[in-house]
Formats: sequence, C-alpha cells, structure tokens
Amino acid sequence: MRRYCDRMGRWFVLLLLGVSQFVMVLDSTVMNVSISTVAEDLGTDISGMQAAITFYALTMAAFMLTGGKLGDKWGRSTAFRIGSVIYGIGSLTTALAPDLTVLLLGWSLVEGLGAVLVIPAIAALAAINYTGRERVIAFAALGAITGLAAAAGPLIGGLVTTYASWRYVFVAETVVMVLVLIVSGRIKDVPGNRALRIDLLSVVLSAAGMGLLVYGILQSKTWGWIVPLDPPVVGGVTIAPFGISPVAYLVLLGILVLWLFIRRQRHLEAAGRVPLLRVSLLRITALRSGLTMFMAQYFAIAALFFVVPVYLQTILGYDALQTGLKILPLSVGLIIFSMLGSRLSTVHAARHLGRIGQLTMAGGLALVFIAVQPDLAGWLFAAGMFVVGAGFGLLASQLGNVNMSAVTDDDTSEVGGLQGTFQNLGSSFGTAIVGSVFILMLTTGFAGAVAASPDVPDDVRADVVSAVETGAPIVSEQQAEQALTDAGVPAEHAAEIAQLYADTQLDSLRQALFLVFALTVLGALLSRGLPSTIAPTAEPKVTGAESGTTR
Repeated sequence: MRRYCDRMGRWFVLLLLGVSQFVMVLDSTVMNVSISTVAEDLGTDISGMQAAITFYALTMAAFMLTGGKLGDKWGRSTAFRIGSVIYGIGSLTTALAPDLTVLLLGWSLVEGLGAVLVIPAIAALAAINYTGRERVIAFAALGAITGLAAAAGPLIGGLVTTYASWRYVFVAETVVMVLVLIVSGRIKDVPGNRALRIDLLSVVLSAAGMGLLVYGILQSKTWGWIVPLDPPVVGGVTIAPFGISPVAYLVLLGILVLWLFIRRQRHLEAAGRVPLLRVSLLRITALRSGLTMFMAQYFAIAALFFVVPVYLQTILGYDALQTGLKILPLSVGLIIFSMLGSRLSTVHAARHLGRIGQLTMAGGLALVFIAVQPDLAGWLFAAGMFVVGAGFGLLASQLGNVNMSAVTDDDTSEVGGLQGTFQNLGSSFGTAIVGSVFILMLTTGFAGAVAASPDVPDDVRADVVSAVETGAPIVSEQQAEQALTDAGVPAEHAAEIAQLYADTQLDSLRQALFLVFALTVLGALLSRGLPSTIAPTAEPKVTGAESGTTR
C-alpha cells in the first residue's frame, strides 16, 4: 500500500503539470469556436477577433525565449508560480472584458505573458522530476494532454457558450490556476542561477522582429501584399511608398530585425555571454526537425480552427455548440491517436511515427479540401477532419520527448521556450496568414465577380465594387441579400449579387484550405531528421561531435 501511495505521489507532479498544460492549450481553441458570439458581445467583427487570436499567439512567440531564461534565473518552479498568477489575472480580466480593447489587454497580452513563464517551466520541470523511462512516459503524457485539450476545447467552448457564456470558461481557468498555485509546492526543482543576466537588446530584437512580421501579415487582408488595396492614410498622405503596400515593407523589416537578433545571439555566445537563444542548439538535427514539425502542425491546426469556425458561424449561421460538433471528428481522432501514439513511442522510433503523423495530417487536409461544399456536410468532410486529428495526435505524442531528448538537462528550460516559440509562431502565422488570405480572397474575388457579371446593372455594379474596396463583410448569403435590399438594390439584383457573394465565400474557403495543405506538405519536407531509434530510457548527452547529427 505504501509503495502504491509513493507511486501515486510521484505522478502527482505530472498531473499538476498536465492540468496546467491543458489550460494553456484549451484557451485558444475555446476562443476560436466562440468567435462570432464573442465578437457580438464585444461589439467587434471577425477581423477584430482575428487580431486578438493572432496577438495572443504572437505575445507567447515573442517572449517565450525570455520566459525560459527567466525560469533559468529564478528557478523553474518560481517562474511557474509567477506565471500562474499572471495567467490567472489575465483570465479574470478576459472574463470581465466589456470590449475588444480589454480583451486584447487581458487575453492577448496578460494571459500571453503568464503563459511564457508557465509553458517552458512545464517542460523543464517534467525533465527535472522524471528520469529514464519515466521521463519518456511523462513527455508522451504531456503530448497526449496537449492533444486532448485541443480536441476538448471546441466541445467545451461550444457547450459553455451556447448554454451559458464564453466568459465562464475564463472564470474556470482563473479558479484552476489558483488551485494549481496552492499545491505547486510539491514540485521538485533545482536552484536557479541568480547571477544570470538577460540581454535586453536580444529581448527587444526578438519581440520587434516577430511583431513586425506577424502584424504585416495580419494587415495584408486590408492593405494588400504588394499591390496596395486600402493602405493607411496619415495626415492626408497615403502610405504606400513607390506604389508598394506597407505589408511588404513590414515583412521585410521584420525579417531584417530577426536576422539582427540571430547575429546578436551568435555574438553573445562567441563572447562567452548568455544569449537569449543558443543558436548552436539548432545544429542538432533532431531538435531542428522537431521544432519545424511543431510549427507546421500548429500552423495547420490554428488555420483550420480559424477559417472553418468563421465559415460555419458567420456564413452558415451555426452556433458555438453546432460548430464544436462539426469539429468533433477531428477531436475524436486527436484523442484516440494521442493516446495510441503515447503507447507506441516506447516501441517505435519517433521518425517512423512522426512521418506517419505528417502524412496522415496532410492526407486529412486534402480530404477536407476536396470535401468543401456550401454546407460542409457529408461523410467525406467528417472523415477528413478525423484524419487531420489523427495525424495531429500522433505528432503531439512524439515531439515533446524528441526535443527534450536531443539535449542535456541544462538545456531543457531553453528548449521548452523554443518549443513554445515555434508552437505559437505556427499558431500566429496560421491565423494571420490563412485568415488574411481567406478575407483577402473574399474581398477581391467578390469585387471581381460582381464587376464581371452581365446580370448586374452598371450603376449597382459600381456601387457594390466601391463598397467592398476596403473589405467585404463576412456575413451569410441571406444577410448580404437583406443588406443590399435595405440599401435600395432591386430584389432580383440583390439575390443575384448575394449568390455571387456565397460562391465567392466557398471559393475563398477552398483557397485558404489549399494553402494550409500546401504548407503542411512543405513542413513535412523540412523536418526529416527525427531520431531513428526508440525514445531513450536514460539521460541524453550531447557532445560537440554529436551536435550536428541525428540523435
């Protein structure tokens, strides 16, 4: 009996870390499935919600490396507790948000800053508290919990939003983080390095580079990628230097700042100082491939979890629960294959399981793309969503242990930060890029379809094209027809234009999903260096000679 109690007590730490991981992942999926309800409650639109979702992921991506370094300085358990407090305050602020501004403050900023302390600490504390085979089990379990949270989010969000309010989800998160904080003293830790100095210039360059890059991408739906569509006007002057959209300049500037960040990290490492990111870690093939897969899989899931709920809710009129049920096949596949992948990780190499996961996910996206019809009904769409979930589940169960096993214990906090950075970069890029492509294609496609239609009178055609130059609203076909009728457009022409709008919506969804599929395939081609051996059962050791080889 005593041995049983000791064993249960030993796994209590994993339970605590798993609950925290569940909350971190659940947060964004709940918001996605409730997107139209939240937008209505806060007096904003889909573009405003896209910005909130994107900036939440961006905050984590921009400061995750800093969060990992603060964990090294303060001690991981201290960082975990401080992050839990900040996250809880952010969740409560989000629950009480009266408008988009407060939501951006509470959710996108404060919760994101709390998460950048908690997420790297979870990975590092799992490595500290477990060794050998237990560590393999711990990381596989955390991967499965990640998948479970991503799967459960749409259902929990749908149920709570439909029968109560989305705000209660964030109240519950606050309560959970308070409980986690109360019992977190049982987590074993190693002392932090109080003498560690964090390079402020590195923090600024990292955050600025990612911010410029993602903000530029996010604005592409309004400003255009290269050819200006509706660029900003400051003091009566249109900002489009040399006839090029500001987006192109922002993206280029973001890439330049990130290049300066990498140069700064190499300089610090060569000078014997502590960099925010040890670039030499990325020479480890297994780690580099694992991180690439992290970004690719979260890009795909974030994109899918944005454009599909937007189409279902704003265009087809689904409520949050109906949206969650529509995504249910993905959730089922994710849960089943997360658990299956965790069991298989002790008998099959990560390379084998990872490749199967990538191919499965890409195949599922292809099925979803092929199955797109006006009502997204039919068994093929459900099957495609299930297959996407299966692929994601297999990947989620492998990558945490792959990344942590590629380095020594001293680097686990930094790799935890890297995982969080790549994961949230993938999420922010997925929401920003694919969401903006969807909205941009809807705007340009609808304007082009109306302009080319011989059945629409010239005066009506000119008015409609002029009205959507700054962006087509995302509404249902019926709402579009009613808006046109209210604006004085004759009923027969309003019906014709609304039908063109519905056709363009479907085309835009197809184009967005094809982009997700294509980039998922590209991600698979760039992450072929996963370990070809079964997950280790002892502490890994990285030497200089091994740092460039597959582990």
